[in-house]
Amino acid sequence: MRATLGVVTGALALSALAVPAAQADEAPGVTAVTRAAQSAQADAVRGPADDATGDTTISNVVVNGGKPVVLGPTTKKTFSVTFTAKDNSGIDWADVILWHGPDFDNLDGGALANEDESVCTVVNSTTSTCKSTFTVDADLDLLNKLAGTWKVWAIAQGTDADYVQKDNAKSFKIQRATKLTGTNASPEPIKRNKTLTITSKLTRANWETAKYQNFGGQPVKLQFKKKGTSTYTDVKTVTTTSTGALKTTVKATADGYFRYSFTGYTGTGAVTSKSDFVDVQ
Repeated sequence: MRATLGVVTGALALSALAVPAAQADEAPGVTAVTRAAQSAQADAVRGPADDATGDTTISNVVVNGGKPVVLGPTTKKTFSVTFTAKDNSGIDWADVILWHGPDFDNLDGGALANEDESVCTVVNSTTSTCKSTFTVDADLDLLNKLAGTWKVWAIAQGTDADYVQKDNAKSFKIQRATKLTGTNASPEPIKRNKTLTITSKLTRANWETAKYQNFGGQPVKLQFKKKGTSTYTDVKTVTTTSTGALKTTVKATADGYFRYSFTGYTGTGAVTSKSDFVDVQ
């Protein structure tokens, strides 16, 4: 099984150096997985999607502390995958691969393999806690289409040669970062019940151009926190223009703080703007 994993991770690594010209724009950088690499993985790993012999188990898989991996246009981020492996004879070794696609035999250009196998620490005679570290460079390793749900391929082997292998031991998200900039409430100071205009702009990371781009047609919540309180409440939902701009009006009724908040979704990170204090006279 250790040799099998070597074939899999080797295929992933080699594909970064040998992407055919026809596929170069499909899967650049270390995440590139050529059709040949996919075939090597499929042949080397197994027949059935999941496989096990004996009583070895993998559980408690956590990626990036349970939070999405959110990357700006040029972000290079290192994060960990931790999990628990058990076998009645104890754990010999274990490892994980991160992948994107309909299934592990049909990767769509996204895969991350760590350079070294996971480091496993013995808890007791049957149980080990394991950790693997990954580094991803957004503008080199990712295409925009790879934002969204990723999975963890995991394998563990006991000292008695029992093993378990799971194609999808855990799902997690790699997301394109967003920004809310230029948030401003004006005019200020302002007289009570006069009209305030509140503006901002929403942009989203483009991993392929290494820049933030305008993010239009998105619902963003305008929120208000009255001076002396600790909680923001939703005022209204405003939709960004084609250029990502936000603009709306409200009545000034009390001193307090205005901000915009975007909740994000599967492949796009959430963001909340800095607040702007309004003095109502």
